[in-house]
Amino acid sequence: MSAHTRADDIDDIIRITHLYARGLDCFDPKEALSAFTVDGAWDASAVGLTRYEGHEQLLDFFERDAQAVDKQFHIITNHVVDFQDDDHATGTNYVFSEAEMKSGAAIKAIALNTDRYVRTSEGWKIAERVITALTTPQMDGFDA
Repeated sequence: MSAHTRADDIDDIIRITHLYARGLDCFDPKEALSAFTVDGAWDASAVGLTRYEGHEQLLDFFERDAQAVDKQFHIITNHVVDFQDDDHATGTNYVFSEAEMKSGAAIKAIALNTDRYVRTSEGWKIAERVITALTTPQMDGFDA
């Protein structure tokens, strides 16, 4: 087996961002949660939502999202990853998301995720994700 390279680290980081999205879109809150460190944070206060910290708060939010949403998708792309050292990195990626809520509301957001990543015993994880709008978000009726 070959040595783990920086390119492998980048692939692993991109994979966890995609696992997060797939977990949300397939209504699997535990898969979405698996992308985050135990004390990880998800902060969408800039788009009118809330900051959640730690697995308990994150899982509660992802479960409420899964219950409130009828259909949704997240496309995450344009990853840029910068390493501080072998176990810490920062990065950005774009997210395009639309959802149809069970209430009948529709939402759309095109945003920038600004992330901090940490290598853990389970591999790379998101330590913090801060979401800021790139275009005006349409969030009326998002009730998760």
